[in-house]
Amino acid sequence: MGFGIPVSGSWATPRNIIEICQAAERLGYESLWSFQRTLYPADSSIPAPYRSVHDPLAISAFVAGVTERARIGTAIINLPFYAPLVLGKALTSIDVLSDGRLDAGLGLGWNANEFAAAGVPIDRRGARGEDFLAALHAVWTKDPVDYKGEFYEIPTGYVDPRPVQQPHPPILLGGSAEPALRRAGRIADGWISASRFPASAVPGAVATIKAAGEEAGRDMTGFRLVIRAATQVRAEDEEQQFTGTYAKIRRDIDGYAEHGVTELFVDLNFDAQIGNPEADPAESMRRGHEALEAFAPGA
Repeated sequence: MGFGIPVSGSWATPRNIIEICQAAERLGYESLWSFQRTLYPADSSIPAPYRSVHDPLAISAFVAGVTERARIGTAIINLPFYAPLVLGKALTSIDVLSDGRLDAGLGLGWNANEFAAAGVPIDRRGARGEDFLAALHAVWTKDPVDYKGEFYEIPTGYVDPRPVQQPHPPILLGGSAEPALRRAGRIADGWISASRFPASAVPGAVATIKAAGEEAGRDMTGFRLVIRAATQVRAEDEEQQFTGTYAKIRRDIDGYAEHGVTELFVDLNFDAQIGNPEADPAESMRRGHEALEAFAPGA
């Protein structure tokens, strides 16, 4: 079990981040997670929790300095918004600062406005992502580094320091389309689901991932299957996954475990009553602590 770091909306303050992350460690949570959103559309056409979101690299480095045990995950960072060398250096520093606790959750992005703002075309992002990952692997495993691909090139040179985790921090890929699932099976250490990925779709996704890995000659033992539980606690049960009373949400969590999921993290940031610039931060923190206690391992 993991927990989402306060990164969205009014409750995402330095003091609150420290308080929630340290409480999560005390309660036995194994991991702490952030996510990325860079540009919110002026027409407010996407949900309010995307309106004000901290940078996941900065958050991960900050949390590394105020925690001791929990792994620190990004779910997810959009590869096309960076150069492989730049992102690789940042992730390495976080791995060093956290003494080897980083889980690098990476993906391709979906918001056309964010691609435009980053100066990167949205087309062929699958091919661009595969080239990026090959370049990132070179940054972490070659000494000196030397890479030339279709989209990215790194001249021969040294990239130090090296990550604490060898050969590199675990790479967890996001995405729910078949090409994304197969990519995760072929080249990643794990897969992170989309926020509303239904439990009934997990067995099919797992089968696709594992088949791709086995076709590539990989041993899929230990492959990580991570679910983001976009949790909304309410007074009454609702049909939507992870929405309703604590008892109902616990049943939803158990359902995912029965389908072979290895990890799940509760994320309150996607609740518009919490991860929202207009929310009362004190009330959000009260609900955050209540959820921490309710979903704690062994609770």
